[in-house]
Amino acid sequence: MLSIGGHTRPIEVLLVEDNPGDVRLTQEALKEGRVLNRLSVVNDGIEAMDFLARRGKYANSPRPDLILLDLNLPKKDGGEVLEEIKADRNCAASR
Repeated sequence: MLSIGGHTRPIEVLLVEDNPGDVRLTQEALKEGRVLNRLSVVNDGIEAMDFLARRGKYANSPRPDLILLDLNLPKKDGGEVLEEIKADRNCAASR
């Protein structure tokens, strides 16, 4: 839970994971950890970049406070996603 100006809000978490079992385990771990959060899940690196850039169906996506990134992803792997995040001024500015 983040506290900003006396107001608390859930932590926005983006999970980039293509394995449904790992998605379920992450959901359970966050629930058991009793951390107030909102979890968004995308399945590959291309979707991750669309989410972060708020493109297409992700136009209204929240800006994540935390990104959990699988390195072995289809279409665009986690290393490529990290490189794009580092190179993107909008993503880098929000760190």
